[in-house]
Amino acid sequence: MDLPVPDPALIPAPEAVSRFRSGLDAVWPELGQEATRLGVAVSGGPDSTALLLLAAAALPGRVEAATVDHGLRPESAREAADVALLCGRLGIPHATLRVTVAPGNVQAEARAARYAAMAGWVTERGLSALATAHHADDQAETLLMRLNRGSGVAGLAGTRGRGRVPETAIPLLRPMLEWRRAELGAVVVAAGVSAVDDPSNANDRFDRVRIRKALADADWLDVAAVARSAENLADADAALEWMAALEWRSCVKKEPMGLRYRPQAPRAIALRVLARCVAELDGEEPRGSAVARLFEALCEGKPASIGELVVRPNAGGWSFAKAPVRAAKKIKS
Repeated sequence: MDLPVPDPALIPAPEAVSRFRSGLDAVWPELGQEATRLGVAVSGGPDSTALLLLAAAALPGRVEAATVDHGLRPESAREAADVALLCGRLGIPHATLRVTVAPGNVQAEARAARYAAMAGWVTERGLSALATAHHADDQAETLLMRLNRGSGVAGLAGTRGRGRVPETAIPLLRPMLEWRRAELGAVVVAAGVSAVDDPSNANDRFDRVRIRKALADADWLDVAAVARSAENLADADAALEWMAALEWRSCVKKEPMGLRYRPQAPRAIALRVLARCVAELDGEEPRGSAVARLFEALCEGKPASIGELVVRPNAGGWSFAKAPVRAAKKIKS
């Protein structure tokens, strides 16, 4: 079957395509298998538009695209239609996925709805993986935002090049983590494409926007180096998680009423084991701040509660059980 012929004007420079394919190959070894097909998430903004252009050139006949319409702005339907037109010029299939965003934290709920919709689309289309346009500036912005909130290693860990679409086994690929935002913008400009300018990207109500503006004025700061630090922190987070799993196997035992933990590891690892104990018995992941307060109370020899659990220190370690109707002073999770 003949492959659709893309508009030649939309094909990025060969060096850019080669760089993209190398980055994709690093996070997706399955790339060499001809049967693999890539789904690309495209909002219509410059970052995801660059991803679309590069993927279409690097993997002719093996790419499909989807745009999620959250229905939060009047322009969103037209923007999705514009992406569909661009995909037509590239000769690749496109789908518009309309979702409803639940009340609450708009950005968090929109993200959840977006990934759920894309997971369904990937499955329906029989695609092998989903790619997004996260880049070095995103990494740096996230790290600085979380540093400003006093996050621990897990919170500071950068996004990895390969993960999973939430709640699924679908590979989630981020092949452009070493690209700068300006480089992606240049790919779009060279193609003569008009990308969407989402007004939320200029709204100072969002932490990320304020960080982004601050970085733009901080020419002394090496954003690529900050992004690499985020990657290094991701490695540190993985090492701590490995040690926490070892601590769990060695030091946590089941009891008739719950769990007993005899801590042997340093605080950073013990906190992770505590959080897992709570999640195992309570069914919900506790907040890090609540786990830290629980740890301090137990180290002082005081019983405390977290979620629906009561935790008591004793000679055999720390015992976790469902809390009675009245328990020790509760630590909010």
